[in-house]
Amino acid sequence: MTPSSREKPARFPEERPRETPAALIVSGCTVLVHDERERIGFEEDAAVVVRDGVIESVTTAAAVDGLPAADRIDARGQVALPGLINCHTHAPMVALRGLAEDLPTEEWFNDVVWPVESNLTGRDVELGARLACAEMIRAGVTCFADHYFAMDAVAGVVAECGMRALLGQAYFSSQGPQGRERSLEFALRHRGTADGRITTALAPHAPYTVTDADLATTAGLARDHGLPVHLHAAENRDQTDASLARYGTTPIGVLERTGVLDTDVLIAHGTGITEDDLPLLARASGRTAVATAPRGYLKFAWPTTTPVRALRDIGVPVGLATDGAASNNSVDVWESMALTALVQKSTEGDPRWLTSRQALHHATVQSAEAVGLGGTVGRIAPGRRADLVLVDLTGPHTQPVHDLAATLVHSARSADVRTTIVDGRVLMRDRELLTLDVPAVVRELGERLPALTDRRPGRRIQKYDT
Repeated sequence: MTPSSREKPARFPEERPRETPAALIVSGCTVLVHDERERIGFEEDAAVVVRDGVIESVTTAAAVDGLPAADRIDARGQVALPGLINCHTHAPMVALRGLAEDLPTEEWFNDVVWPVESNLTGRDVELGARLACAEMIRAGVTCFADHYFAMDAVAGVVAECGMRALLGQAYFSSQGPQGRERSLEFALRHRGTADGRITTALAPHAPYTVTDADLATTAGLARDHGLPVHLHAAENRDQTDASLARYGTTPIGVLERTGVLDTDVLIAHGTGITEDDLPLLARASGRTAVATAPRGYLKFAWPTTTPVRALRDIGVPVGLATDGAASNNSVDVWESMALTALVQKSTEGDPRWLTSRQALHHATVQSAEAVGLGGTVGRIAPGRRADLVLVDLTGPHTQPVHDLAATLVHSARSADVRTTIVDGRVLMRDRELLTLDVPAVVRELGERLPALTDRRPGRRIQKYDT
């Protein structure tokens, strides 16, 4: 296809036809693949064979000509990528998209978002999740890590629409022990549901809203039940400075002393991570990862961003994220991929970092590792779950193609995703959503917005005072 597409691992072996029909064959595409050193390459005129929700083989298009299949997709002229992963979001917050604009962080929380969230009902959460899942499927996102309230509703939407998700019921210490207990009950009740597509986490909100005692208890529960922890920490430098002044340590230091870093932990944002935090993260005994959502940091005018390069150097994977649409205005991970590359170049003052291939690595392998699914998704390879998307690069904004990786990261858009597949099930084919009714969701959500967005003096779910 392109000069860069010839920089690739060795050809895949030819496959001999089998008598039992495959569930799905995608053929004629260029496939993004990884070699044994996790380097990205592109295999042209390739085919992906799926059985029982698993990728059976990645081979040549010629090898599958005679292979029977229940479903076939002719993907000539398209690129097959591992499905994108939104490593930290609050999916139902799409209902608040555009409601709190051009505000500093404290006013954003205290004057708009947390007052409005005090009105949330389970139905509001369900409708928001439906709309968000539709948006993500259309943008090539096959999996998301969600941290919110009324998460039974979100789990129901995930089960119905066919996506994959890491879900956690958020809690504050101001809710009393019941909040922490509900987070555990949710995690145990939904772990492994939706035919295994749902994994779960304990979800304390953040060190500034959850006490050390609750964090320590949560860490113990995580170890006892084999659950990860998903929380916000060191979101910005102001939070780090406030933590140092109040507690004598950074938010990452709080996670260490409460035992959270001895669990598998996914840290949202981390733009306030300091150089002194890096040794704490490096020696953490659990699987530690960070999710970066640069669009929100730019909107809030935060002076720092997630230190991706420093985290890479100590072996901490950084996954791509959007945060909630109330701050990011979308759940478009494609945009996060491009912004991460650009913001990192600017922050480091080095145009050689973050390259397009590195950005694709963060969007695939590192994002899968961040949400605890490194052995399950993130690659198009035999034995991985069949989560993949097909991208059409025939538009004028993606032509000509001199460097396929650069075209995907910096020229392609989420609207170029033609087909989205999870566990071998086609959720969107040729831009047609197959598992969600968007017009019905938009109609009902519109009817509910006046009650949802009503702000009453003194009423909010929490106070932000870092």
